[in-house]
Amino acid sequence: MFGFVINAPVFFGSVGVILLFLSIGVLAPKQAEAIFTGLQSGILESFGWFYLLAVGIFLLAVIILCFSRYGDLKLGPDDSEPDFRYASWVAMLFAAGMGIGLMYFAVGEPMTHFVVPPTAEPLTPAAQREAMSVTFFHWGIHAWAIYAVVGLSLCYFGNRYNLPLTIRSGLYPILKHRINGPIGHAVDIFAICGTVFGLATSLGFGVLQINAGLDYLLGIEMSTTVQVVLIVVITLVATWSVVSGLDRGVRMLSELNLLVAIGLMLFVLIVGPTTVLMRDFVQNIGLYLDSFLLRTFNTYAYEPTPWIDSWTLFYWAWWISWSPFVGMFIARISRGRTVREFIVAVLFIPSLFTFFWMTVFGNTAMFIDQTIAAGQVSAAVLEDVSVGLFEFFRFLPWPAFTSTVAIFLVAIFFVTSSDSGSLVVDTIAAGGETETTTMQRVFWCAMEGLVAIVLLMAGGLAALQSATIASALPFSLIMLALVYSLYKGMRADMAQQRANNGVRRSQAHPRSGLTWQRRLALALNTPTGKDIETFIESTGRPALEAVAEELIKRGRPATVAMDGDSLSLVSPAEGLRDFVYGIQPASHKLPAFTAFEATNMEMRHEARTFFSDGSKGYDVMGMSREQIIADVLGQFEHYLAMMSSLETTLVVEAPEHGSA
Repeated sequence: MFGFVINAPVFFGSVGVILLFLSIGVLAPKQAEAIFTGLQSGILESFGWFYLLAVGIFLLAVIILCFSRYGDLKLGPDDSEPDFRYASWVAMLFAAGMGIGLMYFAVGEPMTHFVVPPTAEPLTPAAQREAMSVTFFHWGIHAWAIYAVVGLSLCYFGNRYNLPLTIRSGLYPILKHRINGPIGHAVDIFAICGTVFGLATSLGFGVLQINAGLDYLLGIEMSTTVQVVLIVVITLVATWSVVSGLDRGVRMLSELNLLVAIGLMLFVLIVGPTTVLMRDFVQNIGLYLDSFLLRTFNTYAYEPTPWIDSWTLFYWAWWISWSPFVGMFIARISRGRTVREFIVAVLFIPSLFTFFWMTVFGNTAMFIDQTIAAGQVSAAVLEDVSVGLFEFFRFLPWPAFTSTVAIFLVAIFFVTSSDSGSLVVDTIAAGGETETTTMQRVFWCAMEGLVAIVLLMAGGLAALQSATIASALPFSLIMLALVYSLYKGMRADMAQQRANNGVRRSQAHPRSGLTWQRRLALALNTPTGKDIETFIESTGRPALEAVAEELIKRGRPATVAMDGDSLSLVSPAEGLRDFVYGIQPASHKLPAFTAFEATNMEMRHEARTFFSDGSKGYDVMGMSREQIIADVLGQFEHYLAMMSSLETTLVVEAPEHGSA
């Protein structure tokens, strides 16, 4: 409970980088704001074009994967089933993605663009159209395409290749086993730093809005001290949620989150100009689609404006910095989905909800501002975005009640983001281990709160935004590599499937070499978990080591290793998938025929094989050393036949591709 399960280079490296960055705010608090502002301006001026181009590539890549033949591939073995029911899955996707931001910017962003639009005349119908078009662009499928790249890569290689659920695993087709060296460590360090700083920015927005709500309701002043206290209190609640585990903690809060958010949105829709809002929603969709391509690549090169730095480029950097967190989280909850199902759900379901949310709040705010508010809402937003939502509620029924609900909702979003982020960072720092100690999760939850506090005190939102933008730049390069790696891995899998269809797999049962007496004995006796461990060590290991030794003698590299309870023989292949024959403990419940048996169900333990292609393994418990060797050789012969067919397929395809 109180120990640490860590990948030492990644854990200490990421903590060191985070503390080094924070030391600027601690040691030079007066100069920190100027330093952070200068850092942000320098990065955006030099690399703003790169952010826009990269996000365009991410979106194009996931759409191609979705609607191509690769969309049929499973995120896991071919017989795997989803871990969560669809409603819970969608709720967790939404709540983990951009909860605090939806509350903070629901009124603030449309109203800001309405009063200070990028190109239109302020406070005109043209400004309204541009305000909603830009808001949809910032919160639409571009943001979710960024998350989808990381989530799809991790879920695919983690569940089909049996690799650890860390960012480095997504680069396996490019780096092979070098992902376990310095390059892999650096990738995970960048991922952790980006996640922590991206979360800190969101937490900063959250406490500013909670403070603004408490000021409106209870007269509690807007101050850094109050905001620090809020971070501490809500971080403690988030720590409890982290300790409770993914199923009980994050899932319950995510579902509650979505229900409360929908309730608040429906209230505004009903008491607001309902007919006008439905009309506006349809046109907002049209405006979004009409300007989609231009905004995707619009750098304002011929009419430079600082607006793009403050809005679009900051958003893209923010989403990129969040992508390790959100991507890792949705990868953990998406095993068993198909690639197409994953991409469609991740891109479009949260985006459509967000579009309707922004229409209900944004268009209602502009309608109120031009009628009964007489400009008071826009004036409040320009002075402080965090108070815009509560000023907006003043002109609707029951403002005290709705403001209280809004504060509660922001707090839930705060907790959900913090606990989800802690679980993800913990997984990366532990080398892909999803079951870690309580103290380890508490450490990362506390670290996120500490980063938010220090940066908030050092330079406010400017410091938080600068940290986000700085951490997003190197990770955007890693994400481009993930796109190429994902395509390469899926292409090899599809080619291997075609090759597999041309190779006749032996239909003999893997236990056909056992005597009938031995097979009957195994059927009548249930081995224990200890029996499985003994079998793997005493029979499985010598068999795999004998095969590995013979492969090495014949000039083919091979290693045998234990990873936890799993034993595996790996023979690397340059440019192709490695040959893997593994044996691991597995168990399933035995049938129950009475109510009493159902409450005390026995487990059947097996020594189950696993392979690199995600195909379903089988039980080898009871085989002799020679029989396991024979089974390994059968799988290896099958592998060589597939690889030979695969190489032929790729050679044939290459000229066709080049002549296209």
